Amino acid sequence: MAKHEIIPCERCGTSIECKANAYTKCQCSAVHLDLNEVQYISELHDGCLCAKCLFELQEEYRQSVAP
Repeated sequence: MAKHEIIPCERCGTSIECKANAYTKCQCSAVHLDLNEVQYISELHDGCLCAKCLFELQEEYRQSVAP
């Protein structure tokens, strides 16, 4: 039995174990986002996202602001 809640990634639907109460142990903590990236992603999504989607959105943002 999972210790934390299993939820779908809001973007791709993959099941992820949400560890909001233990953030440093959550898979999403592997993605290091700057403030602008966080703002960009939060404008698109309200809920939890898997690390894969966070990396993809981070790259999408970086491509959109590239000179």
